[in-house]
Parts: sequence; C-alpha cells; structure tokens
Amino acid sequence: MRSIWNGAISFGLVSIPIKLVNATENHSIHFRQIHLADGGRIRYRKVCELDEEEVQGGEIGKAYEDADGTMIPITDEDLAQLPLPTAKTIEIVAFVPADQIDPLQMDAAYYLSANGVPAAKPYTLLREALKRSNKVAVAKYALRGRERLGMLRVVDDVIAMHGLLWPDEIRAPEGVAPDGDVTVRDAELDLADALMDTLGEVDMDSLHDDYREAVEELIAAKASGETVRPAESGDTGGGKVIDLIAALENSVQAAKKSRGEVGDEGDGEMADVHPIKKTSGKSSASGKSSAQTTRKSSAAAKKSTSRSTPKSTGAKKSTSTTKKATAKKTTKTAAKKQTSSSGGSGAKKTASPRKRTSA
Repeated sequence: MRSIWNGAISFGLVSIPIKLVNATENHSIHFRQIHLADGGRIRYRKVCELDEEEVQGGEIGKAYEDADGTMIPITDEDLAQLPLPTAKTIEIVAFVPADQIDPLQMDAAYYLSANGVPAAKPYTLLREALKRSNKVAVAKYALRGRERLGMLRVVDDVIAMHGLLWPDEIRAPEGVAPDGDVTVRDAELDLADALMDTLGEVDMDSLHDDYREAVEELIAAKASGETVRPAESGDTGGGKVIDLIAALENSVQAAKKSRGEVGDEGDGEMADVHPIKKTSGKSSASGKSSAQTTRKSSAAAKKSTSRSTPKSTGAKKSTSTTKKATAKKTTKTAAKKQTSSSGGSGAKKTASPRKRTSA
C-alpha cells in the first residue's frame, strides 16, 4: 500500500519512524454530469474572475479571505516554517481507556507501518505496551496543512490510528430529542430485549452494500442494451407506528422465522419442513381422533363389563342352563326348516307334469 505521510511517533524519548497508510477505501459509485441534449460531459474550468481566463493548476495558490473580502496569500513555505512540533511527528500526549473516546469523534482511519529495520523494535514495544495496558494512546499530528487529534490502538499485529475531531467540533444534540415526557412500559422494554436477543449477533464480514450492487447491475444492463424493469415498491409502513407492542411482537416473530425458529417459545433449532396437503391433513386428524375415541370406548366397555358381571357360582349355573336351552331351541328350529324344505321340493315336482298335460 502506498504511504501518504512519512514521519515518526514520539513516545517519550523514543522516536519510531513510521509511514502512514490509508486503512479504508471508498467503493461508492461516482457519476459524471452530462448534457442531457447530446450526452456531452460537463466539466468545471477554473477561471480567474479578474481577467476571465482559464488558469492551470500550477498557477493556483491559496489565500485566506479576510472579513472585508481582502485575500491574504499563504504559501506552503509559510506553513512549513511554523513552529509546529507535530509537523512530522505523531506526538503521544496520554494513554487512556478506550471507553473515554466518544465514537462521535471518530474520523478517518490509518495504519502505521514501521519505516525501516531499526524501527521494528520500538514499534513492537509500543504495540505490546498498548495490548497489555488495554488502553489507547491519544496523539496530536499534522496532516494536509492542519494539526489533528488521533487515537492509536492495536489491530491484529499493527498499530492503527483513528483521526479524531477536536472536542469543540462536536455539536451538542440540542433540539434533537423527542419533545415532552415519553413513558415506556416494562412490557415494551421486555419485547425490545426479546427482539434484540432474537436478532443476535452478526458477522460483520458478511455485510455488504446492496445499493451499490443494484447500481452496478443497472449500469451493466443499460450498457448491454437490456430493458430495465422498475423495482416493485412495497409498502414498508415506514413512519407509521400504530401499536408499539404489536409492532415489537411481529418483529420478534419475523426475526425468529428468518432464523429458523418455530413458535413463540422456539429453542433456536431448525424445524423440518414437510409439504402438507389439506385433505390428508384433515383425514389424519380425524383418524387420530376416531382411533382415540374407539380406544376410550372399548376401555370403558371392558370396565363396565367387569363391574357388572357377578362373581357368585349361581350366576355361572344360570348361564350354563341358558346356553343349553338355547341349543335345544336351535336344534328344533333347524329340524323344522329341513322338513319344510323337503316338502316344498316335492310339490314343485308334481306341479310341473300337470302343466305339461294341460299343454
């Protein structure tokens, strides 16, 4: 990576030669201005307002505009001669706990690289001291014509520096908080906590810029002459808070569903998904209920039979007598049926010759 600044870290009497490297990069898509009539690009030209002539970069300097409009020229040599100890030095002024740094002050981020072999030893010493102390270093440095405030911390095996805004550059949040007293119930806080727990943590490396990807696809489609279909605009309900409890409950359920949790008291395990047919679902449910009803009725019948049956010997004798009588009646009935059937067949045989004679 290309360095943007060379200097040294001043750590008491220790001086560590370092190179400053950008730790971040901008992946935003940039557009050009064009003339809608013919597609020609619009460019800005630097023109002197006195002679209305275009001026090249080498002829342009800097100046400070006074209150009355007077321009006071300031050259790079003037700035280089200022008695600024941080012009080429990152001067550490204190070591403080990281939570003392307000995130609102965070600005650009840089990596500090040891510049040369002799710098490796003091560089490693400062890095390990920061690790063991669990603190960050507050420093002052000069970059691009102005003195800045910075915070040094360890990232993996590298010392990183975050540019910080000066405390007087942070605006007070006046008039930003909601007007009036707003009361939040415990039930609402409980649901908010449940939503936070359900959403859980996120792998920061998995996050990406969806808008940038959509713009890239749009550019590719237009470059190839494809027709771009407008995106469907769904009603997300933004800004419409009707029932906070209902909104929180729906958010919790939606978060659980997206994470594969089932039910209000999901244990976080993934559920097996099977296709369900309405007809088979009803029949299976009715089958289960009928089977359960049959089991219950048979069990009740067994219980009632066992309770109603007497255990005396007289009952056994009466039962056997009844069986004998029933057997005799059955035998007599069968004999009558046999006799009637044989008589019937003979009548039929004698009737048939008579019909033939009369014919």
